[in-house]
Amino acid sequence: MLKSIEIRKKFINFFSERSHKIVSSAPLVNKDDPTLLFTNAGMNQFKDYFLGNKVITDPRVANTQKCLRVSGKHNDLEEVGVDSYHHTMFEMLGNWSFGDYFKEEAIQWAWELLTEVYGIDPERLYATVFEGDSNDGLSHDEEARNIWREFLPDERILDFGKKDNFWEMGESGPCGPCSEIHVDLRSDEDRKMTEGALLVNRDHPEVIEIWNLVFIQFDRKADSKLQPLPAQHVDTGMGFERLCMVLQGVKSSYDTDIFAPLIAEVERITGKKYGGSYDRSKKSDIAFRVIVDHLRAVCFTIADGVLPSNTGAGYVSRRILRRAIRYYYSFLSREEPMIFMLVNQLAEQFREVFPELIAQRELVAKVIEEEERSFLRTLSEGLRRFSQLDHDSGKLSGEVAFELYDTYGFPFDLTALLAREKGLEVDEEGFKKCLKHQRERSKKDAKKTVGDWMVLQAEKSSVFLGYDQLEVERAQIVKYRITQQKNKELIHLVLDRTPFYPEGGGQVGDRGKLISDSEEITVLDTFRENELIVHRVDKLPKNPEGHFRAVIDRERRAATEANHSATHLLHAALREVLGKHVQQKGSLVAPDHLRFDFSHFQKLSQSEIQKIESLVNEKVRENIPVLEERSIPLEQAREKGAIMLFGEKYEDEVRVIAFDPDYSIELCGGCHVASTGQIGFFKITSESAVASGVRRIVALTGIAAENFIREQSELMAQIKDQLKNPQDLLQAVVALQEDIKKLRSEIEDLNARQAGNLHSELKERAITVENIHLIAEVIQLDDSKALKTLVFNLEKELAPSVIITGAVIDEKPQLMIAISKEIIGDQLHAGKLIRDAAKHIRGGGGGQPFFATAGGSHVPGLASAIDHLKQAVIAAVTKTE
Repeated sequence: MLKSIEIRKKFINFFSERSHKIVSSAPLVNKDDPTLLFTNAGMNQFKDYFLGNKVITDPRVANTQKCLRVSGKHNDLEEVGVDSYHHTMFEMLGNWSFGDYFKEEAIQWAWELLTEVYGIDPERLYATVFEGDSNDGLSHDEEARNIWREFLPDERILDFGKKDNFWEMGESGPCGPCSEIHVDLRSDEDRKMTEGALLVNRDHPEVIEIWNLVFIQFDRKADSKLQPLPAQHVDTGMGFERLCMVLQGVKSSYDTDIFAPLIAEVERITGKKYGGSYDRSKKSDIAFRVIVDHLRAVCFTIADGVLPSNTGAGYVSRRILRRAIRYYYSFLSREEPMIFMLVNQLAEQFREVFPELIAQRELVAKVIEEEERSFLRTLSEGLRRFSQLDHDSGKLSGEVAFELYDTYGFPFDLTALLAREKGLEVDEEGFKKCLKHQRERSKKDAKKTVGDWMVLQAEKSSVFLGYDQLEVERAQIVKYRITQQKNKELIHLVLDRTPFYPEGGGQVGDRGKLISDSEEITVLDTFRENELIVHRVDKLPKNPEGHFRAVIDRERRAATEANHSATHLLHAALREVLGKHVQQKGSLVAPDHLRFDFSHFQKLSQSEIQKIESLVNEKVRENIPVLEERSIPLEQAREKGAIMLFGEKYEDEVRVIAFDPDYSIELCGGCHVASTGQIGFFKITSESAVASGVRRIVALTGIAAENFIREQSELMAQIKDQLKNPQDLLQAVVALQEDIKKLRSEIEDLNARQAGNLHSELKERAITVENIHLIAEVIQLDDSKALKTLVFNLEKELAPSVIITGAVIDEKPQLMIAISKEIIGDQLHAGKLIRDAAKHIRGGGGGQPFFATAGGSHVPGLASAIDHLKQAVIAAVTKTE
């Protein structure tokens, strides 16, 4: 049996022998393409070759690419773990031709590799071709069918429509007809009973697509029309996990040596046994598969620089991880973190092919462990919230089920499981309605209509001159477009030559002006879209075909350069003071401040911060000149010791920036000062945690740093003045804190004595209704803690009783109600009663059947709220209207 590592190697060697350059995988997160959140196909990093935006240097390329499909058009998340072949993160083996070979070679080599190198039985293979589409004006792909006839009989060459055999990366972009190769893995007996051709593209778990040969011929525009590309290209993608399943003779990719060792480790950790069942009712088996699949997706997104968060790619990563946690918590009876324990084994598995994980396994494990602990606490809170719900009605509303999903991360099936245990029905349709409304709101908020580029200078490319020039004469617009986002019109321009730096590497984009003889256009921002430098402007020029003087905001650029160079000095200082384990995990270089995220596992001491500041300022005073090597081979840069960032895709030739090669040397495409003295002064203003194992420093340079010191000095002077200029300021502050602590203690004692007096007074004013003691009073007590103690003590002492109080606390009205547990019922339910009463004080509240609180903003309504509660309790007790 071929091992997975050997299968991958055979693919790479096969195409290397056929003059393909073997390139590394791009990061999972696609930073410069606004149409994609994640790299979802091997071709993403080559998109500009297809569009003609980038010069083709290597016409034949092959690699294995990390891909993630959990958002947008390609979203299989809910199927992952349920069936035998869907995955979130997967490897895509691919070979590409950029204007070189086309359909004949792509099909021939695919057949040769599968049947001769891998030894797959030709009788089990089927090919599909595009049958055409009248709406797009596309005819049947007769060329592909005729090539396939050299290898397969007509009955195993199948026609399919646009859904299956026209490949598109998204709603717009490069696309074209494709030819898929499917393999029939069924037993000989099953094959005799049903012809495999009838099962192709029918979601049969044993008749599956293995390789897609895409013939990129068109560019799908924003108006959905197809435009022929300047050259024809080949883009193939073969799912590595599925290929291993076929070659290792198993029925599921989870049974290959890619996943089986991880499943065995989950068995060891949980003490549960994996049964390998695909019966949807076998939730524990689904849980095993979800865990080992989601582990890979989360580990590699973190290794590529995306931390779990509440927005963007980080939100998707967190969602994937939480889905795995839900499964082991609900179906493997695991209440402690466990996914982080699998990181080391996964890193070793991919040591040779994706070394970024082995290099960061400690950080990745710590981030995941902290996320697990945090969400397990949330799950616990959700369970507590569930226990507080009204279970007497026999039903759980869709709104409540959605609240548990949206607030506490409960999937619907977990809520349904909990409900069944309590004998409750859940309104699934109501839940789906709430979920649909939320998704519609999200789509509406995020809606963005990207217009087509209007090409003015097709023969010209875009050149960045901003390292050497702050303005460019006679620049021309190559193309422009108008985009709609949230009812706002955005105008984008691409110039043939520009001094404007596009946002990237943490550095913000330049701003400035485009000046012609007749008008002045403001450049609001500059960003990169794949290989294009895009200028967002305030209006479309009256004459887009004219010439412009492109001028950047010099003062803003100078401040940004100072902060960028200071970031490099800071990075080097952190590694010197804290250790070589420090790696950059994110940065922001703006004109007014810099922000630097880095891997480190504990809070920095004041002494460490001072050492780092001192070291950076020492380098500033040395006035070290920048050493720039604009275009050197990547390997040469490595040999020089240049720091490279995880999550970045580097070209064969790179730019190196050094401030004394023995101190700071990094790969960098940003803008820098000519020498460190121009930074002026460096000051750290804050140090904090971003995630487990990741810290953040915010700092200032130059005038901003001086202003910060001046403001701190003025504040110190004001504090001294307020404290009557003590000789020892620190001792005076400590004494003041002690006085405050003493006064607080005295106030608490006073409130306790006041509550004690109120206890006796309220007890005397209690009335009896049907053998139940009732107190309903507005009282004078400005302490919610003391009020709660008073209410609980009265309820306990007078039980069975109902204690209702209202008070003004911190100038806000507050209600409390406590009901003895032995008399609680549908009408005597504290949480229900207080919700109606809260309207009198223009507020809201809730709680448990035996105790509830409400707050509001209308103090005059407090007395009527108390009276409302009093009458409601009397009516409930006496069973009168």
